[in-house]
Amino acid sequence: MKTGIKAIRLRRAAAVAMTTGAVLATGALTAMPAQAVSAPSIAAKGGYVMNNANGSSLYTKAADTKLSTGSTTKIMTAKVVLSQKNLNLDAKVTIQKAYSDYVVKNNASQAHLIVGDKVTVRQLLYGLMLPSGCDAAYALADKYGTGSTMSARVKSFIGKMNTAAKDLKLKNTHFDSFDGIGNGKNYSTPRDLTKIASSAMKNANFRAIVKTKSYTAKTVTKTGSTRTMATWTNTNTLLSSYKGAIGVKTGSGPEAKYCLVFAATRGSKTVIGTVLASSSINQRATDATKLLNYGFARLG
Repeated sequence: MKTGIKAIRLRRAAAVAMTTGAVLATGALTAMPAQAVSAPSIAAKGGYVMNNANGSSLYTKAADTKLSTGSTTKIMTAKVVLSQKNLNLDAKVTIQKAYSDYVVKNNASQAHLIVGDKVTVRQLLYGLMLPSGCDAAYALADKYGTGSTMSARVKSFIGKMNTAAKDLKLKNTHFDSFDGIGNGKNYSTPRDLTKIASSAMKNANFRAIVKTKSYTAKTVTKTGSTRTMATWTNTNTLLSSYKGAIGVKTGSGPEAKYCLVFAATRGSKTVIGTVLASSSINQRATDATKLLNYGFARLG
């Protein structure tokens, strides 16, 4: 009897061993659940990251809180210009004294455009997005707004910016300026700004501009000679510091603090996002780097 019981136990042990072996053997074929990646801590008041392919959220921090946008506003400025019907990027715009006076009065970032020079729309877009030229923004708003006066044209252009926001179904975004120097009613959210940037990035010209590290414009002077402008350097340091970075735009200001709308591509995956109201130029880049790394980790 004891021998029979012992034999049964041996057979059971063998069966367990075989089952365990089978599980171990097939374990390599069964994907184990990926270890959850912990969300990073950022200094910025607001942050948002999404998968650019399908718009799915990867990270949120006060993602729908209205905040001042600073010069990240210029993403919409460029988007509106590039969406004009029959756009001619080689059309020339004569630089007016009003554009120069405006940047001096506001102590604003500028492309150092020279009054009287003829500058192409393409060059103005580079001057807008790389050195964050508020003079270039003014010139574009004046060119693509409608009206018989400069102020009417500028107002019309800002209206086009707000219409574009509505077309994207953004409920927490409003512009009262063409460059981010607003009158208290220039705001967006990390989520909305990311959506604006994602939409703008569908345009090949926009993509080419925002990934450019430096650009030297050759303008036409009053006398018809060629002026080689001082080189414009992109204020987005991620283009040099982050592998796969492809844009998008910095922003700063007394109220906005330090902002950055960012995007990077690795393989077939593109992560795009925004940090608003970070604590310094270096910190906004650090925040963005953390969020990009997190976004790519989430996508696997």
